[in-house]
Amino acid sequence: MSTGLGSADAARRLAEHGPNLAPRPPRRRAARRVLDQLRDPMILMLLGAFVVVAGVGDVADGAIILAVVTLNTTIGVVQEIRAANALDALDRLAAPHAVVVRDGEPVRVAAADVVPGDLVRLEAGDVVPADLDLELAAGLQVDESTMTGESVPVTRRAGEGLYAGTVATRGRAHGVAVRTGAESALGAIAAAVAAAGVRPTPLQLRLSRLSARLVVLTLALAGVVFLLGVLRGEDVAHTLVLAVSLAVAAIPESLPAVVTVALALGAYRMARRHALVRRLPAVETLGSVTVLASDKTGTLTEGRMTVREMWTPPAGGREELLRDLVLCNDADGGGTAGDPMEAALLAAAVRADPDALAGRDRWPRVGEVPFDAETKRMTTLHRGPAGPLLVCKGAPEAVLPAAGDPGDALVEAHRLADHGYRVLAVADGTPRDDAELAAPSGLTLRGLVALVDPPRESAREVVTACRDAGIQVVMITGDHPATARAIGAELTIPEDHVYARTRPEGKVDIVADWQARGEVVAMTGDGVNDAPALRNADIGVAMGSRGTEVARQAADLVLGDDDLRTVVAAVEEGRRIYTNIRRFLRFGLSGGLAEVLVLLLGPFLGVPLPLTPGQILWINMVTHGVPGVAFGGEPADPADMARPSPSPERSVLGGLVRQIAVTAVLITAVSLGVGLAAGSTGEQQTSIFLCLGLAQLWLALALRAPRADAGWRDRGLEVAVLGAAVLLVAAAGWGPLRELLDTAPVPWRQAAVVAAVAAVPAAVVLVWSRAATRVQGPLAVPAPRPTLQGEGRRRGRLT
Repeated sequence: MSTGLGSADAARRLAEHGPNLAPRPPRRRAARRVLDQLRDPMILMLLGAFVVVAGVGDVADGAIILAVVTLNTTIGVVQEIRAANALDALDRLAAPHAVVVRDGEPVRVAAADVVPGDLVRLEAGDVVPADLDLELAAGLQVDESTMTGESVPVTRRAGEGLYAGTVATRGRAHGVAVRTGAESALGAIAAAVAAAGVRPTPLQLRLSRLSARLVVLTLALAGVVFLLGVLRGEDVAHTLVLAVSLAVAAIPESLPAVVTVALALGAYRMARRHALVRRLPAVETLGSVTVLASDKTGTLTEGRMTVREMWTPPAGGREELLRDLVLCNDADGGGTAGDPMEAALLAAAVRADPDALAGRDRWPRVGEVPFDAETKRMTTLHRGPAGPLLVCKGAPEAVLPAAGDPGDALVEAHRLADHGYRVLAVADGTPRDDAELAAPSGLTLRGLVALVDPPRESAREVVTACRDAGIQVVMITGDHPATARAIGAELTIPEDHVYARTRPEGKVDIVADWQARGEVVAMTGDGVNDAPALRNADIGVAMGSRGTEVARQAADLVLGDDDLRTVVAAVEEGRRIYTNIRRFLRFGLSGGLAEVLVLLLGPFLGVPLPLTPGQILWINMVTHGVPGVAFGGEPADPADMARPSPSPERSVLGGLVRQIAVTAVLITAVSLGVGLAAGSTGEQQTSIFLCLGLAQLWLALALRAPRADAGWRDRGLEVAVLGAAVLLVAAAGWGPLRELLDTAPVPWRQAAVVAAVAAVPAAVVLVWSRAATRVQGPLAVPAPRPTLQGEGRRRGRLT
C-alpha cells in the first residue's frame, strides 16, 4: 500500500513530468494566421481582381473587394482561435483541486500539481485528477459517460484503474496516480483534438476549384480581346484597358460577399431556433451532409435512466415491490440526486404511489450492505410495525437464488435483457439473524424492474426526416450491444448502422471510414469522448444544455435546446444556402459571359466598340452588386429537402454550364440586336449598354426562389433589382452620369422597346424551367448509398 510522496520528491517529479494539464499547441502569431488565410485561392483571386480594378481606377469596386477580403480573413482567423478554445475547455474540465497524501498527511493541492506516484483520495462528487490505479475502493461507483459513453455509473474495485476527468458518484477510494498531463486519457483526447485541425467545408473546396478555373478562363478571354483589338489596329493602351475591364466584369467578385451574406443570414436564422453557429461555413456544410453520425447517450437518448417496465410474479406483490424500491435506495427524497439508477427507481415508485416515500418513516433503516461488484446486489435491514424486514436489490443472477425457485422470473429477466434493458430483481423477507444481511436467503421475490436510457421524443422524427432527405443515420455508443440494438430498433435505425462498445478513438475511425467513401459526415455528441470525432467530422454538432464544454468548443454547431430537430432545420438551411449560391453563379456567370461575347462578336457584326470600359464596369457594379448579394437571402425552396445531398467532388456548377451558356447567348443576341437596330454610334452603344444590363436584371427575377405567401422580408431581391434598374437607366438619362460613362440620350419609346426586348432571355429561362419541372415530375427521394461492411466489425458495429 502506497504511503504517498514527500514534498521534495513531489516537487522533483513536477519539474520532471510537468504540470498535470492537457497538452497545448504553441500559440501562433496573429500575422502568421492572417498570412495563412490570404493563401486561400478565393482570396488570391480577389486580391488579383483588386489589382486589376485599382489599375483602371475603379475605386468603388476596389473598396468592396478589400472589404470582402478583410471580412473573409477575419472569419478565418476567428475560426482558428475558436478551434484552440476546445483545448482550453479540456483544462477547465480537469479537476481544479485534489486531495493527495504528502509527507504522510492528506493535503489539498491544485490538480495541476498532481504528479505520478501521488496517493490520491477520492470521495463522492470528486473529479478524478489523473489516471489512477486503485489501491482501496469502498462502494466506489464512477460516472465515465463523458469518456466511454456508458449511460450508467460503473463500479470500480481495488486493482482497477480510473480515467482522468471522470467523476466519483458514490463511495470512496485511494489510488496512485500513474499517468498525468499528456499521458492521461484526458490528455490523449486533447492531443487528438489538437491534431485534427479544421477541415475545409465542401463549399470551400468547390469554390476553390471554381475560382482557379474562372481566373484562368477570364485571363484567356481578356487576352483574346486584347489580341483582336491590336490586330484591328486599335490603340494598344485603350485595348489593354478594355481587356482588363472585361476581365473584371467576367469575374464574379461579389461571390464571396454573396456567400458571406448567405451564411450570416443562415446563422441568424439558426440562432432564432436555439442553434449557435460557431463556424460560419458550418451552416452550408450541413446542406451537403450524406451521413449523420450520432452519439447515443444524451443525444439520441435523454441521458438519464428511466424505469420502462415492472414485472411482478403471478402471486402479486406490486405494493411490496414499490415499498422495497423506496427502502433499498440511497437516492434523496426528490428522486433526482445521487446514483442515476437509484434516482430513477425512486422516481418510478413515487409516480406509481405518491405516498411511497412515507414508507421510509414507517420502516427506518437500521443496517445495510452497499452494492458491491462481486455480489452484484445491495441489501438493507429495516425495523417496522410488523418486525424486521430485509430487502435485497441487484442483478437477477445475484438475487433470484436467494428467493428460492425463480419460476418464470428467470425467463422474464432474459427477455428484458435481450430487449436492451438493465434488469434488477427485488426480494424481501424476515431475517432469522444478523448474518442474513451479508448472505440473504429464504426471501420472497417481489418483482423485476427494467431500466433504460430512453430515446428522445424527437429522435425518431429526426431519423425519419433524415431518411426522407437522403441522409443515412449512424448511431455510435459505448454501451452494451443489446442496449444499442434495442435503441436503434426503436428509432428505426438499421442494425448495420449501429456501433456499440466504441472507444473515443474508434469514433474518429468510424467518421474517417465514412469520409473515405466520399460521404460528408456530420457528428453529433455531448461528451468529452465525442470531442475528437466532432472535430474530425465535416461538421460537429454538440448539445448545449447537457453537453460538456469540451464538446461545445470542438463543435461547429451547438444546439442550445438539445433538440435534434434543429439539426434537420440546419440541413434545410444549408441546402437553401447552396441553392442560392448556385442561383447567383448562374446569374453572374451568364451576364459575365454575355459581356465577353458582346465584345468579341460585336466588331464582326459591324459594331466596332460595343461598350466602353466605364460602361462595362458600371453594368458589372450595378447588376452584380446589391442584386447579386440579395441572392444570398432568397427563401428556401421546399423541394430542396427532397433532393440528394451534392457530392463534395461535384463542381458547384454541376448541371449549370449548359444553362449558363444558353442564357449568355440569348442575352448576347438581344443586346447586339438592339445595337444593330439603333442609329448613331452613341445610340448604338447606349442601347447595347441598357439591354445588356436590363437583361441581367430580368434574369435575376426569373431565377428567384419560389415565393408562395412570401412577406416583405423575402422580397429583398425584387427591391434590389428595382434599385439597380434605376441606376442603370439613370446612366443614360441623367447628365452627370452620361458624361461620366459616355452614353447618349435615348428616347423613352426606344428605351421601352429595349427593356421589352431585354426581357426575352428571362422569359425563355422561366418557360424552360417550368417545362422541365413538369416533364421530370415530383423529385424522387435518393436511395441510400452503399454501407460499410468489414470496417464495421473492427469498429464495434453490430452484426
